[in-house]
Amino acid sequence: MTYANPDYLVETDWLEAHLGDADLRVIDCRIDMLPAEGEAHGLRFVPAAAAWKAAHVPGATFVDFNQDLSDHDHALQFMLPPAGQFADVMSRHGVGDGTRVVLYDGFMNMWAARLWWMLRAYGFDAAAVLNGGWHKWTAEGRQTSSDVPTPPIATFKVTRRRNCFVGSNDVLRSIGDPGTCLVDAMTPEHYAGQTSFYGRPGHIESAVNVPFPSVVDPETHAYLAPAPLRARLESVGATTASRVVTYCGGGIAASSAAFALALLGHDDVAIYDGSLSEWTADPSLPMETASRPETR
Repeated sequence: MTYANPDYLVETDWLEAHLGDADLRVIDCRIDMLPAEGEAHGLRFVPAAAAWKAAHVPGATFVDFNQDLSDHDHALQFMLPPAGQFADVMSRHGVGDGTRVVLYDGFMNMWAARLWWMLRAYGFDAAAVLNGGWHKWTAEGRQTSSDVPTPPIATFKVTRRRNCFVGSNDVLRSIGDPGTCLVDAMTPEHYAGQTSFYGRPGHIESAVNVPFPSVVDPETHAYLAPAPLRARLESVGATTASRVVTYCGGGIAASSAAFALALLGHDDVAIYDGSLSEWTADPSLPMETASRPETR
């Protein structure tokens, strides 16, 4: 059994063999998640620019999610940036017609998947996630560099795809819809309301739980092979639903769950961009803490 869309992933050996390709752009998406007292989620998300300067996949440029890939006019962190801002950033990274992009991060692929999903939303299809990311690359002892690359400036052309990202009204309408599967990518403890990082405890009403670590191998951080990945998502009804909406705390872990479904060939998947950061702040929006029988 193979993935329905195997070109969405590249393996470490493939990337190492193609590092010299003139049309290849590699983007480092690493973020340091550091403790932060007094913040609701208890974490600070700090772009790992210093780590990139010290060592990265040869030829990889570095993208700053805080400054470059977040909507500066939105109160929430990491919301999808406007098309013009995104196009400017990608152009500076040399991404445009005739280029291929490989994305990697240091935490179970979810930041790379987030940028992959943004590229998808803005009409760029020649992108792939490095399976296992920096974790797998360095564990295998592959070559690294501290050289700062200067890719040629490109022109990134936006072709907006609708329904890659949705808002709270779309999620509210989907609650109880038998054709839609809401997927919560938080940990089981957070899903059940035993811990709470985003205001009210629990999960969005009717959502099932696919914790973000459960779609990757715990040792390599590579996505599960096709059969166990399908079984994992099938167990909560995500592969048979007509439409799937994924969410987490701020739209990052949800991107990995959405990417996993895209790998398996599910065409109608969206990310709730505001996720629990937005949803829990509005007391009128329904939450629950009871686990659903099909979740595990």
